[in-house]
Amino acid sequence: MRSCIRIPRILLPEGGFEKWSVIACDQFTSDREYWKRVEKIVGDAPSTLNMILPEAFLGEDDEARIREIHENMYAALEKEQITKLNRGCVLCERTTNSGVRRGLVAAIDLEAYTSGKGEVSPIRSSEAVVPSRLPARVAVRRGAPLEFPHAMLFYKDKKNKILRKLLAEDPEVLYDFDLMEGGGHLKGYFIPEFMAEEAVKAMYGKDDPSFAVADGNHSVAAAKAYWEEVKKDLSEEEKISHPARCTLVELVNLYDDAVEFHPIHRLVKEVDAEAFCDWFGKSVKCRRAGNVLYPALPADASAVEKTDALAEEFVRANGGKIDYIHGEENLIAFAKAEDCVGIALKPIEKDGFFERLKGGGNFPKKTFSVGEDTEKRYYTEAREISYD
Repeated sequence: MRSCIRIPRILLPEGGFEKWSVIACDQFTSDREYWKRVEKIVGDAPSTLNMILPEAFLGEDDEARIREIHENMYAALEKEQITKLNRGCVLCERTTNSGVRRGLVAAIDLEAYTSGKGEVSPIRSSEAVVPSRLPARVAVRRGAPLEFPHAMLFYKDKKNKILRKLLAEDPEVLYDFDLMEGGGHLKGYFIPEFMAEEAVKAMYGKDDPSFAVADGNHSVAAAKAYWEEVKKDLSEEEKISHPARCTLVELVNLYDDAVEFHPIHRLVKEVDAEAFCDWFGKSVKCRRAGNVLYPALPADASAVEKTDALAEEFVRANGGKIDYIHGEENLIAFAKAEDCVGIALKPIEKDGFFERLKGGGNFPKKTFSVGEDTEKRYYTEAREISYD
């Protein structure tokens, strides 16, 4: 059977990693000041900031922004700001407050990935995919020569042998630098093809799914949606090797000591705060602190399902918007606005994570986050997805 993990040829910048690497586009969606600070840090330097569409600015002349993103990608290639490595993977060491998290950057075959309820495959989405969140992401890929994905996939290695074995080989260091805006430290090692293939083979589990998208569910779903568009015009032979068939991910061990699940809280905006709190409190017992509700719900997927159902029902009837907030401090800060209410949720447990996905199961959308907001993936590695 053809492997669902491919060993890619990764592209990296010539230097200047501190300004090149910026956090995932779906972070700080309610904090434009964060992205303004990033703009100042980057200045005129080559940066992935110029090749992504931060979701904080979605809906503001998206077409023009996407055209500029594509132009910046081509310019980076033409000016040789990025270099293609030999075929292989990158072993990342990310140092944050949670510890040192390790992962292997490789490519996945999107034909082996599914997100629909009841669909069984070697690679599964871990959360329900919201179709309305895909068009902008697909539009960025459509016509782009490169991809800068931020997805992390879990595999299971309880004794943490696989990546330790690779590090014991004293691999070549590709980069070693501090990430901007409190993102911690990132170090990357080159893992040549023959070593990477052996490591990936060891990651496969006995049951489906072997891999689950931990972070970046919509990033992978958008890559799959784009591939479905592309392959319609390809011959069977072309479908086998077209670069858009794959997308880059970071493969992370679920049992890595630095992998911590954090809840993604809900922020209900542009509503009558008192009316919403009364509505929610009639169905769920809550502790209230200012405009933040702490519902007495269990630390599992059912709490998210209940919260979302109530919030969405209220918004449908009364108007408003629902945002997804990483970090309780951020939630409290945003909920200080008169027309906002925060709903603080609890983190899920690691045990039973893969069990939930068997038979094509999913967690509700935005159930959990791997690490705090500043610990999310930063765009560093790139890959070609077009022959242009």
